[in-house]
Amino acid sequence: MTEERLVAVVVTPSIAEATPPGVDAAAFLTAVAEDTYELVAGLDFVSPVLVTSVPGMEEIVWPGTPVVEIPDLSGEALVRAAFAALPYGGQAVLLSGDAPDLPPLLIGKLFRQLGRAQVAVCPAADGGAVAIAAHLPYPDWAGTGFDDHDPVKALRAAAPGPRTVATGPGWHRLRTPDDIARLDPGLEGWDNTRALLSA
Repeated sequence: MTEERLVAVVVTPSIAEATPPGVDAAAFLTAVAEDTYELVAGLDFVSPVLVTSVPGMEEIVWPGTPVVEIPDLSGEALVRAAFAALPYGGQAVLLSGDAPDLPPLLIGKLFRQLGRAQVAVCPAADGGAVAIAAHLPYPDWAGTGFDDHDPVKALRAAAPGPRTVATGPGWHRLRTPDDIARLDPGLEGWDNTRALLSA
């Protein structure tokens, strides 16, 4: 089972765009990405992978975690490249690297949705996706990106059948400095981001 289910954290330079005033952008990107990776690395029955277009990210992962470098892409091209870069697996979740306080339960819900669907989406507040899950290889018809306004609608419009695309509970991402206010101080985790913002 461990080799069949992957959760890949996707880290791109755009994560730094949410850096609040007075905080170092590189340190912010690293803290957010590390917290997002840590929540995945703590899950049972899945294998974490880091897919990145930011140099030096191998420093944030545990020994043995595959780190796959891809070009700096966005939109559908990023999602396709990230799925294509995965080293193995039968099912995979691509998790945007800017969701440091995501409850791990939501990842489990996406895998459960794949029991009946080919693709499943965790929608993001204000549009887009926090995570996209799929059976591998990623379907040719599934053209969407993390920042598309309504990825579920786009996927369902292109899907070969009505039950091909599922959706799970939504969450939030850190895309602008204002999004920092969405972080839930009552949730465990996101320690690096919390420490950086409170310094």
